[in-house]
Amino acid sequence: MNLTNSPIIKIISILFLVCVIACKSKPKDSDEKKKIPFAVNLQKPQSSYSDTLLIDKPSAVFYNPDSVQLIKIEKINEKMVFESLKHDCFYQMRNARMVLKQYWPKIKIIESSKYQYLLFKKDDNTSVCIDLNTKNDICGILLFNQKKDPLLIDMMNIDTALDFYFRK
Repeated sequence: MNLTNSPIIKIISILFLVCVIACKSKPKDSDEKKKIPFAVNLQKPQSSYSDTLLIDKPSAVFYNPDSVQLIKIEKINEKMVFESLKHDCFYQMRNARMVLKQYWPKIKIIESSKYQYLLFKKDDNTSVCIDLNTKNDICGILLFNQKKDPLLIDMMNIDTALDFYFRK
């Protein structure tokens, strides 16, 4: 039997050629592929505001981008990355608010989306100013007890962070 004329060999040869051609073809550049994932971006877009929020009580400060800044963040990210960032922020902050209300009700929750600077005034009359433009996360929580410097926490570990910062 002559294998070179076999239909199976011809089909395998055609499939091999199709695979080789498909692997060598270059994908078309689209606007979606030109977007840079947020994690690669060295700096998030600047805030639209330049106001300062004074914090002088034991607090958990929740910060988010303002509406214009959020649009800029959306433009520099792929759609799925941006949606994931928004989803993570929403649910992690919701969980953090529930933990604070249930276990730490004396800690004041402060929302900040229209401020660029957070000025924390300590009991010893010193203060610490944080420029949110230097925080590359689109959202976050800063804890403040008026004795220590404010602490940016990992929202996934809110329970541990609260206990460590406020009790020790």
